[in-house]
Amino acid sequence: MELYYTFSVLIVLASFFAYLNLRFLKLPGTIGIMIIAILVSLGIRLVGDSYFPKTTSHFFELINEFDFNEVLMGAMLNFLLFAGALHVNISDLREQKIPIMIYSTVSVILSAFIISGLLYFIAPIVGIHIPYVYCLLFGTLISPTDPIVVLGVLKQANVPKRIETKIVGESLFNDGIAVVMFAVVLKMVTDVDFNATFGSVSLLFLQEGLGGVILGGTLGYTASKVIKKIDDYKVSVLITLSIVMGGFLIAKALHVSSPLAMVVAGLIIGNYGKKVAMTEQTRDYLEKFWELIDEILNAILFLFIGFELLLLPDLTDQIIIGLVSIFIVLFARGLSMVLPWKFFKVFKFLGIQPSYTRGSLMVMVWGGIRGGVSIALVLSLPAGDYKDLLLEITYIVVLFSILIQGLTIGKFANKMLEDEQ
Repeated sequence: MELYYTFSVLIVLASFFAYLNLRFLKLPGTIGIMIIAILVSLGIRLVGDSYFPKTTSHFFELINEFDFNEVLMGAMLNFLLFAGALHVNISDLREQKIPIMIYSTVSVILSAFIISGLLYFIAPIVGIHIPYVYCLLFGTLISPTDPIVVLGVLKQANVPKRIETKIVGESLFNDGIAVVMFAVVLKMVTDVDFNATFGSVSLLFLQEGLGGVILGGTLGYTASKVIKKIDDYKVSVLITLSIVMGGFLIAKALHVSSPLAMVVAGLIIGNYGKKVAMTEQTRDYLEKFWELIDEILNAILFLFIGFELLLLPDLTDQIIIGLVSIFIVLFARGLSMVLPWKFFKVFKFLGIQPSYTRGSLMVMVWGGIRGGVSIALVLSLPAGDYKDLLLEITYIVVLFSILIQGLTIGKFANKMLEDEQ
């Protein structure tokens, strides 16, 4: 009942904020909702206790009790990744398969270590000392681009197709790598007996990553074959719902990556399934249903990111290291994308050649938007000396990423690529 109550409040607020955005702000829907939520949060922190003490107390309690990490990583992320992958053309991904594979694996790992190293050495300059293992935790949770935010923003941004495909493809697949890295580093922090060897970490990556891909492929192919046997859009939609909800339970039981499983299942049903198993009516209903699910959950996600401001002890305490971290994250993203291509070029590995220009690289760096996944991961940290610090830094980076990068990526892309058109 408590969860129902919380979601009821969030849905009411999301619909009201969405109306206000369309009526007055006229910003991209999800970003507009988040901005209004931030303004409301600031108002509550400034005058809530003075004018509405009981309401403020109840609202603080509601936000505090909402397990954002469990709800996002355990439920919402699977729905949103499946919905996003359902609308992605797999042939576009195939054309950019090498960049996507590199950006979602090698670049994420490189970025995590670059960020952690820079933060470890720069933080003391501004009077903050962070143990390296916590710097590495921050590097792993902030390195992946957020598929939910990226898909939502790029829908309304005028970005060239080849670059949009790379950014979307990377964001869909990099969560699996980042979440496993985060889990390993967190284990090192919380379990003194844990021995993180190359073999154990590699095996964990293989189990989570390859296992998730195999599970997603099996679910997507099986669902497509089952849908082909019937001609009923209601049952077909129900089957896709069962793939997401049941698939998550199976992935959890097998200890494989549910995000990767949902991406692969969505790609197969959205391409193979739509082509060979569905009538035009079924395709139309399926697309509209998942588009609506996508919009509703995105609204709730961005609403909660805005209200996350209420959970921060004092954002101004860490404003300097937060601003420094923005530049560290952007620099690390650029470097983690250039270095693999330089390696392939020098050693002519597999005949791969760099496929970027200076302009397209800048767009890829600026289009690497962080969001709810990073916040969910940092909230999952156990209470300790550095949790609040990492939460505040993460929030500052995420706010900059969504508000500044998200709102300007279209114009930025046009400016950077105007000489290449």
